[in-house]
Amino acid sequence: MPAMSSRGGGRRRTINEINMVPFIDVMLVLLIIFMVSAPLITTGVVDLPSVGRSSQQPVHVVHVIVGADEKLKIRVDSGEPEPVGLSALADRVKQAQQGDAKTPVVISADKAVRYEAVVKTMDKLQSAGVQRVGLAVKQGSSGEH
Repeated sequence: MPAMSSRGGGRRRTINEINMVPFIDVMLVLLIIFMVSAPLITTGVVDLPSVGRSSQQPVHVVHVIVGADEKLKIRVDSGEPEPVGLSALADRVKQAQQGDAKTPVVISADKAVRYEAVVKTMDKLQSAGVQRVGLAVKQGSSGEH
């Protein structure tokens, strides 16, 4: 029996606990890194649209009207709408803006028009370099015209 006690190596026991000190050190270092780098991160500015923000419309506005048959018409200020094709739309809008790229262009579409037709119109204007393109919204919640 004495041979067995010497074989065990005395009264040493294995410790079955996890040493938390290195884990805590790593977490504190990460916390300090994030605290230092957080103010340096710049957030992107998103200019969200808002309905009814302005009480009056600008003086010079170009309206692009998409009819129920997806035919385009252009109206400058409060004049008469003139028919225009999609290929000539960008040139006609730039002519109506009279050299001022900041003149807003408002797209009005019939509610029966496919969304794709409105998107094509917007894409055509934006690819031509028209800066301010917006959608007309109907004021009020009634479903009547």
